[in-house]
Amino acid sequence: MVTKMKKEAASSKSGAAQLGSIKESAQQIWLAGLGAFAKAQEEGGKVFDNLVKEGSSLQRKTQAAAEERISEATSRMASMATDISSKASGQWDKLEGIFEERVAKALKKLGVPSAKEIDVLIERIDELNRSVARLSGKAPARHAPAKRAAKTVAKRASSRK
Repeated sequence: MVTKMKKEAASSKSGAAQLGSIKESAQQIWLAGLGAFAKAQEEGGKVFDNLVKEGSSLQRKTQAAAEERISEATSRMASMATDISSKASGQWDKLEGIFEERVAKALKKLGVPSAKEIDVLIERIDELNRSVARLSGKAPARHAPAKRAAKTVAKRASSRK
């Protein structure tokens, strides 16, 4: 029994030593965990700050590229608008010319004299008035009704063009 007690005493001493060793290891693990946590907090802040800086830099680059593309698109659109405007202006001029020609043809078909024809008629009436005045020995009328009417028609015809 003595040997048994010696063995028990020895095993309890070794168990206590093992328990102390386990406690010490657990304490070291705990301290290592605390150290890692503190390091992570310290480094995490630095990493976060670095990520913010990189994000800001990337945002500036992206904004600059976007602004450049917007500027290019704006200048292209302005150029296209100018081209379209000049083409439209040319088309309006052509359309106006065609319209004037067709109106002139329609008026001619209806028997409405042109401004040139009215001018010729006015000149002819004036000439006839002078001839009548020479033959009759009287001064020609200054404002003959035919002349006034012809001028009114001429003004209306020229304002239509």
